Amino acid sequence: MAHRFLIKEIALQAGVGVATVDRVLNGRPNVREGTRRRVQQAIRELEKQELQLATTGRKLIIDVVAEAPSRFSTEIQEALEAELPTFHPAVLRPRFFMRETMTTAQVVETLRAIGKRGSHGVLLKARDVAEIADAIGVLKTMGIPVVTTFTDIPMSARIAYAGPDNRVAGATAAYLIGQWLRGIDGTVLVTMSDEGFRGEEEREASFRRALRVSYPNLDLLDASGGHGLNVQTEERMRKVVTRRSRIAAVYSMGGGNAAVLKVLEAAKQSPSCFIGHDLDRDNVGLLLSGKLQAILHHDLRQDMRSACQHIMHFHRLIPASAIAPSSSVVVVTPENIPEHIASRFR
Repeated sequence: MAHRFLIKEIALQAGVGVATVDRVLNGRPNVREGTRRRVQQAIRELEKQELQLATTGRKLIIDVVAEAPSRFSTEIQEALEAELPTFHPAVLRPRFFMRETMTTAQVVETLRAIGKRGSHGVLLKARDVAEIADAIGVLKTMGIPVVTTFTDIPMSARIAYAGPDNRVAGATAAYLIGQWLRGIDGTVLVTMSDEGFRGEEEREASFRRALRVSYPNLDLLDASGGHGLNVQTEERMRKVVTRRSRIAAVYSMGGGNAAVLKVLEAAKQSPSCFIGHDLDRDNVGLLLSGKLQAILHHDLRQDMRSACQHIMHFHRLIPASAIAPSSSVVVVTPENIPEHIASRFR
């Protein structure tokens, strides 16, 4: 079957053998459905990159591995693809492996497979656990740099972290809630998707510290563990929140905010302030409807730019001085949603 891309190009993009690609393109049996989808995804990725591939310059294969809700992984992919033209004359070719939930073993196996097939660098959003840190170290010995994104693995051999300062984010959330409640006693509900994510853990620790020092009249109720997904978050919330609760405010670090609000409403809880993270489609809608009072936002495009530039610097394509800093934490209310974001969700 003739195809606009060479079979070996599709195989490289998909991370599979040329024989497998040939079977998929010709509709032959004995191909797992997941492999078939991966080849089809690789072709779509190549189509997006076709214009860039026509540009002369160094070509780098960048693997993006992330455990994140689909609403956030979509934002990651769109942010990176929007930044790709800015790297010319180098041409970066991303390969995406993003799932809503991944076990530690699955992440380790994914990194092992990347090392086996080769890569110029990995952008990684994963839990801070020893097994994953060890896998990063193995990639380093193979000359494959890893940049952690949005949530860090600081004791690993990663070359850099690209993302917001999560300690600042947690302290900012505490300040906003403290000012919003103005001395009112009550309970602040906090939710993390998973304690294994260093970024959220840093937000939560900073938030607790700031409340303890500046707002000791506020107690905490923890409903973490929903992976940022609505179904799991709702299940976790129903185990924690009752009609006897006095929820004065909410700080949601990991998403699933529609589920949080659903359970609060069922329990007749009406918090005065709800602070969330990230301007994804769900949160923009909740912000505009007045169900969230503020979002702590960071520029994903800037973080993707910084992450890729760290890898380019590793390969001696740019000097260290050319690497963009990671994004700053910005407080967004219904009155200052960036126009380029609001226009996407209208």
